[in-house]
This record gives sequence, C-alpha cells and structure tokens, in this order.
Amino acid sequence: RMHTCSYFVLLSLPIACLAWSVPIASRLPTISSLGCRLRGGSGASGVKMGVEVTTTQPGDGKTYPQKGDQLTMHYTGKLTSGAKFDSSVDRGQPFRFQIGVGQVIKGWDEGVLKMSLGEKAQLRISPDYGYGARGFPPVIPANSELIFDVQLLGINNLKA
Repeated sequence: RMHTCSYFVLLSLPIACLAWSVPIASRLPTISSLGCRLRGGSGASGVKMGVEVTTTQPGDGKTYPQKGDQLTMHYTGKLTSGAKFDSSVDRGQPFRFQIGVGQVIKGWDEGVLKMSLGEKAQLRISPDYGYGARGFPPVIPANSELIFDVQLLGINNLKA
C-alpha cells in the first residue's frame, strides 16, 4: 500500500528494501537506521549542535506530548538553501508517529516534545541531530542543517 507508506516520513526502514518509486516521505530513515549518531562539535554551517525550536504560532500552552505518545503533525522539510525535500502539507495527509522512541530523527524526538497542542514552530536541526555525515543522497546532502516548519495537530486522541 504505497499510499500508507507516505505517512511514514523519517521512519526507520531498511534502505535496501525501499524502491525509488515510493514517495520521498517513506524513504527518509532515522539516524539510528543509518548508523550515524554523531556527537560533539557544531554542524558544518556553524549551527549549534542539536535542535532550535522557534514558535511561529502558540499552541494551547498546557498540553505537551510525552515520550511514547502517538502524534499527528503537518510538516515541510527544507535545506538551508530553501530547497524543499518533503512535505505532508503538499500531500494533504498529516504524518503520524510515536514520539521519543527513535521512529524519527533525533531533532524531531527532542524538538517536538517542547511544543504544545496546536502549536506551529520551526525546527532548525544541526546535522548530528538529522542525517549526519552520510546525509540521505540524493535528497539530503551530507552534513546538512535541516529546517522543518511543523504543526502539532494531535496527541493521542486529542485534536488541536
């Protein structure tokens, strides 16, 4: 079910089993599946290591996700050049995943936990919290800082 696969952006999937005809969203593995959890230093662009969360529209300010929660989000992922590499918004289908358990890149696992229900934010993710030195060719070059515009639409059964 290729349509179902599009829901799984940034999920850990064995790269060898992925066909290039599948939408980009289902081809983006987590750092753990690439084996490139890096530590120390700053990103190639000089960005602080980790994830910076900038709220662009406040949420409810009281309902925050916890590790293990099932989240529903919209996102658009871009490189610092402005080149878009994936978007649930463009597909018209929110992305569902479990937070804090390694299903997504470390920048998401840490950054999204700081958002409240309904919040829109920008996540700036250094390479070591994204896809590291290996990148995800040809979509994401090695040592790329990533920018995600995200919206937290739901936490478990709660909707924004």
